[in-house]
Amino acid sequence: MADVTIDRATLEAFTREAFEKAGMPAADAAVEAEVLIWANLRGVDSHGVQRIPMYLDFIEKGWMNPRPDIRVVKESDAVLFMDADRGFGPVPTVRAMHAVIDKARNVGIGWALIRDVTHQGAMGYYSEMAAAQGMAGMAIVSSPPNMAPFGARAAGLHNSPIAYSFPAGRHRPITLDMATSVAAGGKLDVASDKRIPIPTGWALAADGSPTTDPDAARILLPAGGAKGSGLALVFQCLTSLMANSPLIVPVLRGGERVHLQNSVVAAIDIGFFIGLDEYRELLDETIDELKALPKADGHEEILMPGEPEQRMLEARTRAGIPLPPGTVDKLRETARRLDLTSPV
Repeated sequence: MADVTIDRATLEAFTREAFEKAGMPAADAAVEAEVLIWANLRGVDSHGVQRIPMYLDFIEKGWMNPRPDIRVVKESDAVLFMDADRGFGPVPTVRAMHAVIDKARNVGIGWALIRDVTHQGAMGYYSEMAAAQGMAGMAIVSSPPNMAPFGARAAGLHNSPIAYSFPAGRHRPITLDMATSVAAGGKLDVASDKRIPIPTGWALAADGSPTTDPDAARILLPAGGAKGSGLALVFQCLTSLMANSPLIVPVLRGGERVHLQNSVVAAIDIGFFIGLDEYRELLDETIDELKALPKADGHEEILMPGEPEQRMLEARTRAGIPLPPGTVDKLRETARRLDLTSPV
């Protein structure tokens, strides 16, 4: 079966309707749908609509709360501590990002720690919210263990993703959105949906042996060995431990592995340090000089972080979003499950 191409509006409307049917308020369902489609449009299909059935399963298990009581635990001029009550990740995270942007306007920086949130989608969505306001943005997340620490063959850390965004002038913002593993966990699901193997070095099977079967893969491997492993531990220190919501030790001591996350989002007012227009010009010049460097063998150009995703956005906005066979099956099953009309 070949990929099925669908336009953004149809896919987003179905996604929004699905989450409303699952119990989310209309405004929250719209936020959730926007974040998932944002990822699909940019080719980050690992964090797009293929996640919908998983989210529905998590609702049934009580791991995701479609109607959370999101509350501020503690707040200062620069810092926010939020309890998300297991809400769908994008809903409290967008709220927190708006708050830290406002704080950064007032005092130069805003930092929010979000406790007990659930899957937040592509973290670059949130860092780019700050860049759109002329600020530097950051977003980090940590979850229960799914990645082997350097030197181990069992899961002991989470492959904590992190995203940074910086506003440019003539160029698109720089957005680095990456996991601390060689490949994001969702890419295994995409490979499964496409019914293709994963590269050697991405993951291990449950017994700690190497595998190229995405359906057998259970343990991710850290990017850069000790470097990715070290960053993942640092992000645990900044999120779960600081939120007093440890997610690693309980699992390693034999507790149930449930879906839960803790996160940080932050915004920095560039204008506190340098004129924003001057900063944009300096970043543009930096990008120009990097792109003008001699090309390595096999490379026709030098791409900046976020540039491939921006080009994919332009292409998919014009031509639609291709969905692999497994994702099509998931959407059709979602439609049956919720008594909706399938979009594909």
